[in-house]
Amino acid sequence: MTKASLVSILTLIVASAACAGAASAASLEEAAARLGADNAKSLEFSGAGQWFQFGQAPVPGGPWPQFDVSRYVADIDFDASAEHVQSARLQTIDPKRARPAPTEQKVDAWSRGDKAWNVGLPPNAAPDATPVATPAFVAVEERAAEIWATPQGFLKAALANKAKSEAGKDGVLVSFTVGGKHHYQGRIDNENRVEWVKTWIDTPVLGDTLVETKFRDYKDFGGVQFPADITREEGGYPVLHLAVSAAKLNVAFESSIPANIASATPQPVTVKCDKIADGVLYLTGGTHHSVAIVQKDGIVLVEAPLNEERSLALIAKLADVVPGKPIKTVVNSHVHFDHSGGLRTFVDAGATIVTHELDKRYYEKAWANPHALNPDKLSVSKKQAKFETYKDSYLLNDPEHPVEIHLIAGSGHSDDLALIYLPKEKVLVEADAYSPLAADAPPPKSVSPYAVNLYDNIQRLKLDVEKIAGLHGAGVASLDDLRAFIGQKAAQR
Repeated sequence: MTKASLVSILTLIVASAACAGAASAASLEEAAARLGADNAKSLEFSGAGQWFQFGQAPVPGGPWPQFDVSRYVADIDFDASAEHVQSARLQTIDPKRARPAPTEQKVDAWSRGDKAWNVGLPPNAAPDATPVATPAFVAVEERAAEIWATPQGFLKAALANKAKSEAGKDGVLVSFTVGGKHHYQGRIDNENRVEWVKTWIDTPVLGDTLVETKFRDYKDFGGVQFPADITREEGGYPVLHLAVSAAKLNVAFESSIPANIASATPQPVTVKCDKIADGVLYLTGGTHHSVAIVQKDGIVLVEAPLNEERSLALIAKLADVVPGKPIKTVVNSHVHFDHSGGLRTFVDAGATIVTHELDKRYYEKAWANPHALNPDKLSVSKKQAKFETYKDSYLLNDPEHPVEIHLIAGSGHSDDLALIYLPKEKVLVEADAYSPLAADAPPPKSVSPYAVNLYDNIQRLKLDVEKIAGLHGAGVASLDDLRAFIGQKAAQR
């Protein structure tokens, strides 16, 4: 062996030892000390960036739609497990899609322990009305995850929950469980900074949904080490990107639970059933509606929104009002999660799902995720979904009540958005294009391009429409109501 070769080998040995030393330099305790987590009672950070609307992708399987955030302030009380987030956001204009004119949304979101609530003006309230607190039951899990997925929050929770640490060349992998249910993982880099945090929350479509928060460009914010760049992803796409402008520790804030929130409990799901026409039932009683068509061999249900609780209530109501008729088919208007969250329940019940061809691939992938956090009926039965798909139009034929399904061409809302038409009854069923107004409601200040597009599609398809059953809104409207909603000039196009 030459002297040069021996020197090279010794150099490699020294380098390997240095790498091993770097790997062991990071630790949970040292990271907590460096980031001030060991003495942190609270955290406040602020900035601006982008927010993305989870579950509302305009293309099935694509990223969530983007909003520009001009102001974002988060206050966190670690000891109380409390959070207060205030933000102002505006939907980003997409030149490829016709959307309603963006209006600023101001968010005032709170959580403390097992309670979550939002503060804002009641619907149709005057601008100078007093804001009120309303429960946000479904947000508890996600907002708790936001607390413990901050760098200081993750370190505090890790120390409090006897985290396991595993050293590696890129730092230390830390994992622990909060409350015996929610698992967290994170990595501390070799400079004792939290690099990323992963946890999982339950969502009806995706089941155990990965929430990953990534931290970059740590800076000194007045003596506090905090990332200048935060990206949070949920369901595989960003839901928040924040350029941080300020961060402080141990800034107290008041997070007491309002009395009406402390006593609030989730209301039981109710389904109200009204007859639109012979064999056609309008199923309301919440924010999202459905329509049932009683055919010779069974029931066709248009829409299974929200979650399993809503679907079970729909099944029970139809069993009561149409005894002996199975729900054989469920028509899905589009993939947005508030309109598809109850589909899995009907798969378990044996119904065939009729949906656009773009949606089938997405559902098959999404429904393959585990549902361990909140097991639903399909996660137990493990039945295979039965689909019927279409590209432009589809017919569910029946001698008494045929059902036509048509893709709404050119919708800026979603590429898979469908309308459902009952030619015998001259009834149109639609979601998210037009929400019929209450009789005393003022007309909209601006014309919705979604509603104009719906009217254009009615004309294109030459549909003879007398009634419109919106899957949102105040009830059944007429074609004249839609014309008035979009304005006579637009209707004459």
